[in-house]
Amino acid sequence: MNKEQAKERVEKLRAQIDEYRYRYHVLDDPMVTDEIYDSLTRELKKLEEDYPKLLTPDSPTQRVGGKPLAKFVNVEHSTPMLSLNDVFTPDEFKAWINRLHKLLPDEKSFEYHLDLKMDGLACALIYEGGVLVRGLTRGDGRVGEDVTQNIRTIRSIPLRLRHDDKISSEYYKGTVEVRGEIMLYRKDFEILNAERKKTGLPEFMNPRNTAAGTVRQLDPALVAARPLKFHAYGLIATGIKTKAEEYDLAGRLGFIVNRQSSQQKTFEQIMAVADEWDEKRKNLPFNTDGLVITLNDKALYGRLGFVGKAPRGSVAYKYAPEQATSKVKDIFISIGRTGAATPVAMLEPTVIAGSLVQMATLHNEGEIERKDVRIGDTVAVHKAGDIIPEVIESFPRLRDGSQKKFKMPKNCPDCGTGLVKAKQEEAIWRCPNNQCPSRLSNQLRHFASKSALDIEGLGEKNVEVLLENNLANSPADFYRLRAEDLKKLERFAEISANKLVAAIAEKKHPELHRFIYALGIRHVGAQTAVDLANSYKNFESLSEATIEDLHEVEGIGEVVAESIVAWFGEPQNQQLLDEFEKVGVKPKEVHVKESSITGKKFVVTGSLSEMGREEAAEKIRSLGGIFQSSVGKDTDYLVTGDNTGSAKLEKAQKYGTKIINEAEFIKLIDRA
Repeated sequence: MNKEQAKERVEKLRAQIDEYRYRYHVLDDPMVTDEIYDSLTRELKKLEEDYPKLLTPDSPTQRVGGKPLAKFVNVEHSTPMLSLNDVFTPDEFKAWINRLHKLLPDEKSFEYHLDLKMDGLACALIYEGGVLVRGLTRGDGRVGEDVTQNIRTIRSIPLRLRHDDKISSEYYKGTVEVRGEIMLYRKDFEILNAERKKTGLPEFMNPRNTAAGTVRQLDPALVAARPLKFHAYGLIATGIKTKAEEYDLAGRLGFIVNRQSSQQKTFEQIMAVADEWDEKRKNLPFNTDGLVITLNDKALYGRLGFVGKAPRGSVAYKYAPEQATSKVKDIFISIGRTGAATPVAMLEPTVIAGSLVQMATLHNEGEIERKDVRIGDTVAVHKAGDIIPEVIESFPRLRDGSQKKFKMPKNCPDCGTGLVKAKQEEAIWRCPNNQCPSRLSNQLRHFASKSALDIEGLGEKNVEVLLENNLANSPADFYRLRAEDLKKLERFAEISANKLVAAIAEKKHPELHRFIYALGIRHVGAQTAVDLANSYKNFESLSEATIEDLHEVEGIGEVVAESIVAWFGEPQNQQLLDEFEKVGVKPKEVHVKESSITGKKFVVTGSLSEMGREEAAEKIRSLGGIFQSSVGKDTDYLVTGDNTGSAKLEKAQKYGTKIINEAEFIKLIDRA
């Protein structure tokens, strides 16, 4: 940028910033967040520093204002470590409260427990007889990594539960599980980075990633050298009636619990707390991006159950994600494993929520047009859900005439195949070529990924090497790899080659839900894969399911059912399954206890007082029964709870379905 260009840019920035200042401070009608305003001001200040003669008194910048481990072992959690659904506005939060009242109509009012949402690594600590015996990361929510050696080095974690005469002796005799967040305080993070800078080491990007990366180091000595902290937010034990009691008990047992937690009863009180901490959170020793709001009464919380991977009785109220401005250097098309052609903006590097961002999604062609994003534009970027960088708006007034409109290509940039658009997905262009290099690469990486088959040593770089050397053109080819072939490649030596072949061989008989998810069937996420596995028990039954059959699975709608049936109907997918059979890949069957209700089909209507709907569904499935979402001719039992709907009752009466109440249902499953 020469001086004339800098001068023009400075003038445009000053005009834009002043307009925002006027709307905010004079009209009380802000157009953008403080973060966008600050980001543009930083750019202006940098230009004025680079070109001091451009600085003027009226510029907005002049206002006064143990032993190393070989690997980690996976361990199943005692109960799933659920994620939380997010709400971002007061209206969304009010809607959540309204849903609670509809689900629990007999309850006139609720008390809520509020705590700061900590930005760290979720972990579970298990104590037997009062002594720490195991520490697990959250992992995928069902299975975590055993990081006990590393956990023991964290000084805020008691190796033995602190004795308190007011606590029942049972807590020191039986099993107690404490869940919480491992984090690095801001001050400690800054000291750590200063030390690394002095020794010439690269600085860490943010406290959260540093804490997570530290806990997953194979050398406990490295973990011990960093001042990690553990804050407890949950305790799994009997006899606890409220979330507040849970916090109090964790504190008495020797854990750090947030002193900022509180109990509130009304929407207005909660919003007041949220607003207070939105301002005060900057002064906290750790990072937070919101509040966790939970029904204080644990019995009511349990009755609500969960939906998908999230509990109904708890929600995360998220503050506005951190935002910044950057320039769009270029726009390119990324082809995903299902063929979706997603426009991605290449950005001038900028830091958002402590992470360096250089690319951001533009979603689809229609979004680019709606937001009027052009190559060369200054744009606002944030992290959607504080995870995925996303372009949220452009600033046309800052254009200098060099910007170019983006035109969606007609052909796939990787294989040249013409892009197509499905009728039901008019916003999304797709590459229909199943052999497209990008699609194949993403499919192979997905198959081996942690949430799918979790094949150790088969990460992105190794997958690319296998593709480049024509050793893996489908997931089935992984099982044909030989150590002799791998040793010829640059990235492999004898030990690493043998390890990878052994790791792949270990996954010849994967859990059914992991195999289903690994196939990459469109619209089938990890939770849907679990539901399918629990419903069909074996892969052969799923492969023969019709659209009508799939509708009987809880949560499977028309689009998902059609996608599953279509996947099994495609010749190339049938060929893939044949190849899996040839190399000996056969997913495990899901075995459930044979009982008097095996094969019986149940529908639940209304609210159950002893358990949530999902808990009832899991109990039915564990005993070999089938949980349905709606009453059909083949439904055996309709279980009625409070606030029963008339439609299901009428259908049950019409079809002669046996109607039982909750007490009868509990007796039935207890006898099974």
